[in-house]
Amino acid sequence: MSLEDLVGEMSAQADKLKELNHSVLFDLGDEGKILLDATGGEVKITPNPDGEDAETTLVLSSENLVKLVNGDLNPMVAFTLGKLKVFGSKGIALKLSSLLDK
Repeated sequence: MSLEDLVGEMSAQADKLKELNHSVLFDLGDEGKILLDATGGEVKITPNPDGEDAETTLVLSSENLVKLVNGDLNPMVAFTLGKLKVFGSKGIALKLSSLLDK
C-alpha cells in the first residue's frame, strides 16, 4: 500500500482523532513517514518525508498501521508483541489508542 493510500485510510478516521490534541509521527521504515497533527482543533494527516518532529513517534510496518487504524490490531497487543515501538510520550500513544478503539 502506498503512502498516499495509508494517509487516505487514516484520514477516514480523522473525526475520531480531533480529541487527540497532539502530534504523532508514524515511522514506517523504508516506506516513509506520516505526520498526524491534531493540534489547533483540526486534524492534518500528511506524508512526512523530512521526518518532522512530533510529540510521539510510533514505529511500525505499513501493514500493522492499516490494521491499527481499522481496529483489527489492538495497540497494546502490538506494543507487547514488539510490532509497535513508542518513542516520546507514552501517554499520547495511550490516548491515541483509546480514540482508535471508539
